[in-house]
Amino acid sequence: MSEPSRIYLDHNATTPPFPEVIDLVAETYQTAFANPGSRHAEGRQARRVLEAARESMADRLGCEPHEIIFTSGGTESTNIALRGLAFGKPGTILMTPGDHPASRATCEDLRLQGWSICEIPITEEGLIDRDQLTELPWEEIRLACVLIAHNETGVVQNIGKLGKLCLKHQVPLHVDAVQAVGRIPIVFKNMRVMTLSLGAHKFGGPRGIGALVVRQGLKMQPVVTGGFQEQGKRPGTEPTALIAGMARALEICLDDFDNRLEALNELRDRLQSGLEQNCAPVVINGSQEHRLPNTLNISFPGVDGEALLVALDLAGIACSLGSTCASGSAEPAPILLAMKQPEEVYSSAIRFSVGVTNTLEEMDEAVQRISQVVNRMRNT
Repeated sequence: MSEPSRIYLDHNATTPPFPEVIDLVAETYQTAFANPGSRHAEGRQARRVLEAARESMADRLGCEPHEIIFTSGGTESTNIALRGLAFGKPGTILMTPGDHPASRATCEDLRLQGWSICEIPITEEGLIDRDQLTELPWEEIRLACVLIAHNETGVVQNIGKLGKLCLKHQVPLHVDAVQAVGRIPIVFKNMRVMTLSLGAHKFGGPRGIGALVVRQGLKMQPVVTGGFQEQGKRPGTEPTALIAGMARALEICLDDFDNRLEALNELRDRLQSGLEQNCAPVVINGSQEHRLPNTLNISFPGVDGEALLVALDLAGIACSLGSTCASGSAEPAPILLAMKQPEEVYSSAIRFSVGVTNTLEEMDEAVQRISQVVNRMRNT
């Protein structure tokens, strides 16, 4: 029996790079291979390519070019931000429950250095409980971080009130926008945040490259030393080709944003409605009103999530239990626990995340395969 055709529904883990991005990266490795810090003609050519990419990204992210610091990806960006802002006398870090390991592990490490952690209350839909924000111990809070679009549930936070309170109490706010950039509007200058992290491979760019947007004038302690690059905030020779590829991927996503948003919504909704009709009972985890256009976190009560993941892979469906950065852990997803989901829900949760390379026909085929697997497992 031949292997079933593969259907890739794990775009929150990583997206396939756009063909134009692959071509541009390869071309740039040939035409702008030099060190952009070198003072000869070849170095100046690499510098021109790098700065053009910085300006392009700044235009699309709503920030100034000098506010963009290039890094190796979202995880490094978040580390640079949180560790760079956590200097001086330790205090309390405010963060959302079920945060990505890039934030959670960093804050846990800072806890060993004398910091404490206070979690922002959330609702059963995974949204920040804005009514409780004023009750937090603001006199103790010295740093805040929030995941604006959750990698597992896709829930998108309204951080307006949180940003106001952070400004009022002079608390720097870092936003993890790794899943958000390219999928929802991000305009840095209109956000009450000090730093924002992103990673290229979440929006069709190359792996190994990302950025940290740093508000002009913000003081940060260098985390890595050894060079002048990126204003000393992230020393090391910049990978010009990867940076050019990241900027091109962002251009592709945002220059046709409305059409892409509509297409992603249609794909996700087609998948969700099909599973609701053919796999009942199901539970949709997180707010259905405030979520990424491409993300469906769905539970199949009566089915073990780990076993289901393996069975779906054998059926040609690539999906996830949640964050790939937390893979290998058999523990329940912290965000679903924080949302007070019962065991039958959190133990059977699967994340499907669609992308622009998917088709409606694939959604129909995925519904058929997933339904067959789920119903078979329930009946055995």
